[in-house]
Amino acid sequence: MGAVSIFLFTGCSSKSVDNDYHKFYKNTNNLNINNSPEMHRATMRPYSVFGIKYYPEIAKIGDKFDGVASWYGPDFHSKKTSNGEIYNMYDMTAAHKTLPMNTVVKVDNLENGKSTIVRINDRGPFVAGRIIDLSNKAAHAINMVGAGTAKVRVTVLGYNGEVENNKAPVVETVQAPKEEKIEAFEATEIKEDNIVVTTPTNSQIGVKVTNNTNTKTSTKNTNSSSKIAIQVGAFSKIEGANKIKTEYQKKYPSKIVEYINQNGLYKVLIKGFSSEQEAQSFRSVNGLNNAVIIK
Repeated sequence: MGAVSIFLFTGCSSKSVDNDYHKFYKNTNNLNINNSPEMHRATMRPYSVFGIKYYPEIAKIGDKFDGVASWYGPDFHSKKTSNGEIYNMYDMTAAHKTLPMNTVVKVDNLENGKSTIVRINDRGPFVAGRIIDLSNKAAHAINMVGAGTAKVRVTVLGYNGEVENNKAPVVETVQAPKEEKIEAFEATEIKEDNIVVTTPTNSQIGVKVTNNTNTKTSTKNTNSSSKIAIQVGAFSKIEGANKIKTEYQKKYPSKIVEYINQNGLYKVLIKGFSSEQEAQSFRSVNGLNNAVIIK
């Protein structure tokens, strides 16, 4: 459960763990999340719950952890989380016993192949064998609400509410597989069973995306001098990308809609903007406020 505030359980420890938040913290000016040196200083201290002591520790980008996921919802809705935010069961967040607050992780349901991305903003679950407590929304995204628990793999993607944060610890011995290097974005939900779609929006998880400047684009572009685009979805299967590409091209015939294969994901982009301001205006007018603008 994520109802126990970390600020109530602090203390000193002689156990050798890496909990120096200076190694990953940076001010991202992300107003959607509570991220400050004071908060990290408090939540990275060892704490005790039900007589068991826990030692928050920094993981490396790409680190993976297998275990059982659970979820928490109405009983904790609108209550304060361990990092001082108000828990919203409709946001894409989660509780973890030791990862730093605002760590962004990918959660793969090993029982059905579905996955989602969440941001850690709470502590828990304090039940033996469980490694992460998902919000109600996140649990729905990987289809585990009915069962209550699921075997999952948790992959660390970034810190401070960012994906691929260059200030975070780097992988020293194990390189993360290409498919794990993904970004947070708004994705259109597809119902077909054979298509796996990542569904969280930026506002739901509070994630600020740091874009990959090496993204390859098509030569078909009405504004060849501009690389501005709006990413509206990403799919592990080409069928999903094709479907959304066709749908958006019909809706916006004056723009170029295409997909690119990047790090194992088919990303659907709306292109044809002469400036970031034009893209922002288009996004706002068309109700795509949670889509990501790529420069």
